[in-house]
Amino acid sequence: MWKQLWTTWTVDKPAAFGDLLWDVFVVQFAAFLDRLTVRRMIAFIPVLILVLAYAHSIPIPPELMLVGDLLAYIDIFSVLFLLGVLSRVTTVLFIVKQAAAAAVRWAGMLRSGLQRMDLPHRRESGARNRKRLINRAKTDDDGHAVIYGVAWA
Repeated sequence: MWKQLWTTWTVDKPAAFGDLLWDVFVVQFAAFLDRLTVRRMIAFIPVLILVLAYAHSIPIPPELMLVGDLLAYIDIFSVLFLLGVLSRVTTVLFIVKQAAAAAVRWAGMLRSGLQRMDLPHRRESGARNRKRLINRAKTDDDGHAVIYGVAWA
């Protein structure tokens, strides 16, 4: 009985305590680090500020409390920030669209101004394709000359 009790308190209990320490400080800590994100670390900063302020019994300036609130509500702040960026992008796209329209208008005015300078013009492309009043006879002997406005009997 004493030997079994001695074995329990010198071997089994310290081994169980070592297993418990291994589980808490290695296994559970590794699982905690896997779940830890940057957002959770930022959200923990205000809690850390409050704990340090109460531990040292120093007054907290209001600016520090506002920073803590900002960090606590980082999701809302990030949405507002993204909306602000998107509104700026929309404004920039509107300005680019206006500039492109102005460039097209300017190019049109420049083109019409060049046409008014009486530059030499080419012949119209339809001049060769106009039908003549008198057609020539075809190469075969059965054909006759066609004169518009004259009837053959």
